[in-house]
Amino acid sequence: MDTETAYNLALDYLYSFVDYSLKHSSELAKADFNLGRMRQLMARLGDPQERYPSIHVAGTKGKGSTSALCAAALQAGGKKVGLYSSPHLQDYTERIQVDGKPVSHAELAELVELIKPAVAQIPLLTTFEITTALAFVYFERQKVDAAVIEVGLGGRLDATNIINPRVAVITSLSYDHTAVLGNTLTLIAGEKAGIIKPGVPVVSSPQKEEALKVLENIAAERACEFTLVGREVLYTAGEHTLNGQDFQVSRPGFPTVEFCIPLLGQHQVENAATAYAALHAGGFDLTEAQIAQGFARVKWPCRFEIASLEPTLIYDSAHNEDAFERLTQTLQTYFPGRKVVMILGISEDKHLVAMLKAIQPLIDTLIVTRADHPRALEAEKISATAQEIGLRCEVSIPVKTALKRALEIGQKNGSIILSAGSMFVTAEVKTAWQERAD
Repeated sequence: MDTETAYNLALDYLYSFVDYSLKHSSELAKADFNLGRMRQLMARLGDPQERYPSIHVAGTKGKGSTSALCAAALQAGGKKVGLYSSPHLQDYTERIQVDGKPVSHAELAELVELIKPAVAQIPLLTTFEITTALAFVYFERQKVDAAVIEVGLGGRLDATNIINPRVAVITSLSYDHTAVLGNTLTLIAGEKAGIIKPGVPVVSSPQKEEALKVLENIAAERACEFTLVGREVLYTAGEHTLNGQDFQVSRPGFPTVEFCIPLLGQHQVENAATAYAALHAGGFDLTEAQIAQGFARVKWPCRFEIASLEPTLIYDSAHNEDAFERLTQTLQTYFPGRKVVMILGISEDKHLVAMLKAIQPLIDTLIVTRADHPRALEAEKISATAQEIGLRCEVSIPVKTALKRALEIGQKNGSIILSAGSMFVTAEVKTAWQERAD
């Protein structure tokens, strides 16, 4: 059997299980999330996740960027590093990486065959649980020196939460997946804080007071050292260009350190400071120079990623109100005075009006589309809501056609072309742009 056939059969097998990322929010709220299945599965596979130190990262926003920054720094320190993240953009294998390289199609197919007998013995496993197991097994087979594990959803009952990490990291918390995690920051923080293990250091990004109180209380109950970025670890933004931004980080008793990252936006400085604090709290024995080298090399696509300047095309992953506020601030910082043609698609469970109002002052035209994803909200519903709040709006499906229309408008009036609202839409925009370039 050729490699691509084997790979596609492996994907068919993975998707033959329940995949909650493809379910409507009402079904997601009724899901039977528990760690028992995952513990059974990993025990049958020999508990490979216990054979390398790890960093566990939860949060509403910034957890992917923070994970990528940690992994890049560890790699710069001479370590072989696994990175597990979700969702993928263009290829399923992006979820499981070692030293920045996704597992190959052939290796993924081989891993699937390897774990099938264990999976067959445990009822009701999900696609995400099996994929998480594949990552843990792959990292052991690759003999990684460390792994950075990003939570999929929530924290307390997430499939990744069977690990015993060196440090637990909680990035910025805001409202998302409220049908599952709760509709207050107190409830959401409680779910995210479920990754805090007794005696394991905890590092948190700056938080709203309501969320911070929960995190600090749970850390204290579990006798964990708690580091809050912005309080114990301070950061100061410096110069910025379209190529990157400088900033300084300081902690008590140590000299101030200077860094430069290619990721753009003030929130990425916060994420980098969080990653810096996590690397030290986890005792990974890295020099400041190694961390700086890793940060400077980090790659994390579709987070205010400038794909082109002529025309100006930006990929972003903002998908809740807080993220759209940060996106608006970043646009005003790097492209002051420029209007935006935004290609927008969102999942059905998002707070659309709040998201749109956060960026409305910058919008010239909204191009509403729909990704090829079962949770995507109908374009007509988005358009009707956008028009109710006074936005100029067009519907264009599929995503490839939406990009073409956005480029036509942008080239006439000099607006920025921005894709946001759904990672799935942005992934399709990226693919469509690459096809145009080819």
